[in-house]
Amino acid sequence: MTAPSHSRRRVAVAGASGRMGRMLIEAIRQSDDCVLAGALDVASSPAVGTDATAFLGHASGVQITADLHAGLKNVDVLIDFTRPEGTMSHLAVCEELGVQMVIGTTGLSEAQKARLSEGAAKISIVFAPNMSVGVNVALKLLEMAARAMNDDGYDIEIIEAHHKHKIDAPSGTALKMGEVIARAQGTHLADRAVYERYGETGARKAGTIGFATVRGGDIVGDHTVLFCSEGERIEIAHKSSSRAGYVRGSLRAVGYLADKKNGMFDMFDVLKLND
Repeated sequence: MTAPSHSRRRVAVAGASGRMGRMLIEAIRQSDDCVLAGALDVASSPAVGTDATAFLGHASGVQITADLHAGLKNVDVLIDFTRPEGTMSHLAVCEELGVQMVIGTTGLSEAQKARLSEGAAKISIVFAPNMSVGVNVALKLLEMAARAMNDDGYDIEIIEAHHKHKIDAPSGTALKMGEVIARAQGTHLADRAVYERYGETGARKAGTIGFATVRGGDIVGDHTVLFCSEGERIEIAHKSSSRAGYVRGSLRAVGYLADKKNGMFDMFDVLKLND
């Protein structure tokens, strides 16, 4: 059950043996406001059964487990940066146990997003395709720019680059950027998005929002939005050199949920960018 806001929040991490999971665990260990209370991973992970902070040379007493009920039984909030199918499984158990969720999983289908909204009737959830404070400030800037440049004179292109292991494209952050721009201009991204260009495409259609995807090496995450018109070009960009920004934002989201019994929230809520 949810702890009072003045006490340390008991946090579980999904994907505990992955890169993001380990960064989250290290940050929780260093936090004055959170304590590690659970660590989850898939049953096939060799880390299952080991201490969650063994990689730091310390013993936390929290074992990595594939048993969701066991891993979440003494937890206030789960941080989940896994895959859509995993997040859906975690949601069902979190609903049952009254555990809040901070979700940074990308690639969710519309049906899966709808399922999250259903879950938010029972528990409080922060769901955002990117937990970085900087990215969410960039989203706010894009909202402002899109409103000011809401005419046919500006062509909008979104370029994103990630490491070679990323399995979804465009990135969740790039799609969120497109959604923010479209909404600020009173439209829907689905009616404007162009995801592929190949061959003899003809002239660019006015009003569309183009996407370009780069995959290579160990790029953590670069996003650039171009507003192009005759005689000028405005670029709003965010570049990540590590996942540390995602970790900081996630822990801010954990704190934000301390007094929330249920509801769906995003990082604009956490950062008070809706005010």
